[in-house]
Amino acid sequence: MPSSHRYFIVNKPFNMHSQFVGAEGGMMLGDLKFDFPLGTHCIGRLDSTSEGLLILTTNKQMTQLLFKGTRPHKRTYLIQVYKNISLQALHQLREGVLIKVRDQGIYKTAPCQVTVVEKPADLFESGWQYPDHIPSTWLEITLTEGKFRQIRKMMSAVNHRCLRLIRISIESLTLGTLQPFEVKEISEEEIFQKLGFI
Repeated sequence: MPSSHRYFIVNKPFNMHSQFVGAEGGMMLGDLKFDFPLGTHCIGRLDSTSEGLLILTTNKQMTQLLFKGTRPHKRTYLIQVYKNISLQALHQLREGVLIKVRDQGIYKTAPCQVTVVEKPADLFESGWQYPDHIPSTWLEITLTEGKFRQIRKMMSAVNHRCLRLIRISIESLTLGTLQPFEVKEISEEEIFQKLGFI
């Protein structure tokens, strides 16, 4: 029997909250020019100043499947940090760093993949641009956990401020060429395959 649920991916822009109502300041998902069905909600929020891949669906079981299942799911981010990053800082990030987590105190992050990369030539513009003449480093980081503001806290732990943070993929579900504010509807079969549910 075909599913009645619907699934969407969004390139969430800078200064947009990952919710339809209730936020103060900045834009909300309702500002996207798209007629979402009743009951649509987002899975795996991004904070308002982060950008990139956001999943929206009417399927209330998706959060359980994606973030509370037995198998961790990889989430990959493209980030820009202040100053040139050292080999020592990269090693610390890969091995795990200590961050403060709400209601849990000090937490050591799980080992992750971190690579220095070039800024993509075709990267879409943000609502806020960091001056090119001031030193910064672009990184690609893949995590299998998602504590509140984890990447920003990890960068702070190695003395680098996170300037720009863009989620580019969850498992093999990618942002692709989707531009900020754009919405794409995808089938349940496709999203379940790309997220590794089937």
